Amino acid sequence: MTAYATPTEPQYVGIGSHTAARPLTADERRHYDEQGYVVLRGFFSQAELAPWLQRLDDIITGRVPKPGTMLMMKDIMVAKGRVQAARPQDAIAKIQDLQDDAVFSTYLANEKLLDVIENFCGPNIKTVHNMLINKPPGVDGRHPLHQDLLYFPFRPADNIVATWTAMERVNRENGCLAVIPGSHKGGLLEHGNLPDGENINLAYFGAKNIDIEQRVHLEMDAGDVLFFHPVLLHGSGRNLSRGCRRAISAHYAAGECQYTVNGRQMATVRHYRLVRGHEIPEGI
Repeated sequence: MTAYATPTEPQYVGIGSHTAARPLTADERRHYDEQGYVVLRGFFSQAELAPWLQRLDDIITGRVPKPGTMLMMKDIMVAKGRVQAARPQDAIAKIQDLQDDAVFSTYLANEKLLDVIENFCGPNIKTVHNMLINKPPGVDGRHPLHQDLLYFPFRPADNIVATWTAMERVNRENGCLAVIPGSHKGGLLEHGNLPDGENINLAYFGAKNIDIEQRVHLEMDAGDVLFFHPVLLHGSGRNLSRGCRRAISAHYAAGECQYTVNGRQMATVRHYRLVRGHEIPEGI
């Protein structure tokens, strides 16, 4: 039985009457409002992806130093010695907090990307969580279906949006994203450590009591970008290929978003950064 509501009207609020620099087409806007996500195919070229891919390899192999704010996360099976990584690249599950890196910050503040983000956040935009997901082979690596709003201490949810850029071909074999269309129209669900077991990475929470049979797998080519709502149920499976499955992701929020009651305490563990527009004193 599904555990989320499905009202007939989308909950998108928007920021005033602002017109984005790259407005979504009517079909793109409708798909996002009804399904909770939209994929823009061929958004980045291979040439645009190349510096980010190179930077990932340089940081993992130690050829360049990482900023002190950057967090390198080994897969738990590697960290606990259950799996021996064949290469340094095969040990890392994620790199979090990219905003202070000279190369990765060019993704976060990419003008073409922000032109689309304006459709959801308006002209004042902050990056509020960003990471490079490496998803190595040979480990469990699953992230059960979850809602990203669980991790964010500010609202409204409709003025927060995620980007997820495939840095290479992603498919069922290497653990592409899966989503439950329309699940963004419900509320924030109860989450826990799912599935049970000792091979699940830290904070890979899953929503409880949902019908996973409604999920749709989103296969993407290098350079495709997924934009999705923070309440959309999404997750990914194991990487059964021989190589890593690499994607770069960032969440953005309107500067007008407000902290929730405990938000200012929670915010101390994140690195929010204005990437377009102006600071809003009462916002995040």
